[in-house]
Amino acid sequence: MPDRDQEKHAAAQAAAALVLDGQLVGLGTGSTVAHLLPALAARRLAIRCVATSPETERLARELGLAVVPFSGIERLDIAIDGADQIDPQGWLIKGGGGAHTREKVVAAAAARFVVIGSADKAVARIGPPVPLELLRFGIDATRASLGSVRLRDVPPSPDGGVIADYVGEFSDRDALAALLDATPGVVGHGIFPPSLTSDVLLALDGRVEHRVLG
Repeated sequence: MPDRDQEKHAAAQAAAALVLDGQLVGLGTGSTVAHLLPALAARRLAIRCVATSPETERLARELGLAVVPFSGIERLDIAIDGADQIDPQGWLIKGGGGAHTREKVVAAAAARFVVIGSADKAVARIGPPVPLELLRFGIDATRASLGSVRLRDVPPSPDGGVIADYVGEFSDRDALAALLDATPGVVGHGIFPPSLTSDVLLALDGRVEHRVLG
């Protein structure tokens, strides 16, 4: 495997080892989670999983993992997902795969949210692009109110939203997250604050660094 794939594999293996028998598990979306799923399936635990995208659900079912709808469930025991950017304070940028709205819902519902990544995901400070999910209704007005927004030429989100990116420079992470949260027409955005994350497993220099945030 290329180095990055080896790193993703190592971080995914470390995360899979944190899952306990009988737990309700949230599964993220993306290339790092693609390494997590077989590692989790290999443990043969009696777990139930909630998937954040149709692709994750399909892959999980093919590996024999039990996937259940995210309804009638108020709390998950643990959720595991990758990230596009991870800074030393635990701020994340997520949503390269366009599933960030569901991923944030799952992260917020988890008693323990574990983020996994390869060395290239580590940054000194998060920055653009920030993935967005936008309501199609009034989308031009929404874009005008935000300014620096670029639409992606990709299919809609699993829930029908338009996938885009905020590409403007920013220095205040809290302020931009608050602006995006307060803008009508923004269904979700990819800035994840440190308060959402419990653990970061980052593959660095042939080892997996485990940062405990909360």
